[in-house]
Amino acid sequence: MTIHEPMTLATDLLLAALVLWFAARLFREARDGGQRSVLLWGAAFVASALAAAAGGVVHGFTDQLGPLQGGLWKVTVYSVGLASLLLVSASSYAAARGAGRALLIALALAKFVFYAVWMAGHDAFRYVIYDYAPALLLVLILMGWGAARRSVPGALWVVGGILVSFGAAAIQMKGPDLHRHFNHNDLYHVVQMGGFWLWYRGGLLLRDR
Repeated sequence: MTIHEPMTLATDLLLAALVLWFAARLFREARDGGQRSVLLWGAAFVASALAAAAGGVVHGFTDQLGPLQGGLWKVTVYSVGLASLLLVSASSYAAARGAGRALLIALALAKFVFYAVWMAGHDAFRYVIYDYAPALLLVLILMGWGAARRSVPGALWVVGGILVSFGAAAIQMKGPDLHRHFNHNDLYHVVQMGGFWLWYRGGLLLRDR
């Protein structure tokens, strides 16, 4: 069996494993502390890990997957959309309350439903970015506001993670191929590991308002 992009497969699977480990720690924190924000943050990590694993398999075994390739790609794009919904929902529990929180979650859910319907008939990755980038921007605003007011524990960690993730996305879109066996996608995965570590540190500190 030939692996089409072995390093991309390896870094994707390593990213998935790391993020799943973070998720397990977040779920334990959510259980012990009874914080829904932490629970949703951990669920977002699970969705992200699923996206990374499915995407890695698509990159690694493109020539062997046949009809399965389309299904795995759908798993990837829908998992990213679910992760963005969960990140916004978790941030809403940590940074807002009452009607404001309900409105933010309702808008995020409506955006996810629209995205899910749209992606049923489209495959281009740019639509994933169109959905994910505004969600991260909203989380950045909520956490930046929380950090400025010192009302959201862990907000600065999350802000740092988002900035690293934006840098990783820039690498994926325009970054250099450091080696013929280590391209821009592989570098993106490595940098994104740092972003998820920052998100994880922040997620452990989140508390519901």
